[in-house]
Amino acid sequence: MITYSIFVCSKCVKKLKMKVKVLLFVILIVASLGADAQRWKRYRWEAVYGIGVSNFLGELGGADQVGTDYMKDLVISTTRPSLMVGIRFKHTTQLASKFTVTWGIVAGDDANTEEPHRQARNLNFRAHIAEVGYNFEFYLRKEKRGHRFKLRGVRGIKKMAIYPYGFFGIAGFFFNPQSKVNGNWQSLHQYGTEGQNISPTRQTYNRFQLAIPIGGGLKWAIDRRWLVGIEYGLRKTFTDYIDDVSTTYYPNDEIRNAYGTTAALAADPTQGTWLGAGSYLQRGDPTDNDSYMFLLINANYKLKTSRAGLPKFR
Repeated sequence: MITYSIFVCSKCVKKLKMKVKVLLFVILIVASLGADAQRWKRYRWEAVYGIGVSNFLGELGGADQVGTDYMKDLVISTTRPSLMVGIRFKHTTQLASKFTVTWGIVAGDDANTEEPHRQARNLNFRAHIAEVGYNFEFYLRKEKRGHRFKLRGVRGIKKMAIYPYGFFGIAGFFFNPQSKVNGNWQSLHQYGTEGQNISPTRQTYNRFQLAIPIGGGLKWAIDRRWLVGIEYGLRKTFTDYIDDVSTTYYPNDEIRNAYGTTAALAADPTQGTWLGAGSYLQRGDPTDNDSYMFLLINANYKLKTSRAGLPKFR
């Protein structure tokens, strides 16, 4: 009887040990998963660097047709360079915000179109744009951390994952339209090419403006800290004067008297030989504000987060 009791207790001890082992194993798994789920918070800041191109939708240049809205009027030959630097903060694994400083050049030239009226108008411009923006980004999938090539002990991003996202935000920008007059680039804001500050009904425009960025992109993980990507963003603005053209012609002799010969040539290079010049007829389209866009290839570097929650740049 005593021997049987000892045998029964031995079986109980073995079962208890097995339950303890299973419980410890489950605890370790849960703890590991919890730590992995929170690991992204250690790298929630990213430095972003971009290089690419810029383009413009406005009155000047355009497709070989009467002025149209949106991308139908885009001219590839007026594409110019752009640069960007920024910093991204990940609020969650699928929501982030990004602060950026972007520079680019936009341009337009009526000589580039075969549309007769635009070509006869013969206006041209370029403008440097300096933009400060703040965007919200929405990722369609969570970023995963794992083994790139399934090699034991090698950390990175699993299978070169691709992460698509969309964004919108708000930006402030400065622009300074210029035109080539007699072979030299002239800043147009000072000249009142549409009668600004000559007529009380035509006030000069502000070169500091707001824009609404909207667009999307893709990010590719190449290792534990670096991601590369491509991003396209359109900026809808609240001004029609990025190219210095918006409303109607103003009498050219009054512009010459107020601002000089260079201003008169910038306002109307044809000097009245094109029908409508100097007679208050259409020069631009004030019903449709200008837009500009950036297409950027970018590099993203994950920054470790300090105990205070701030990024560490080393």
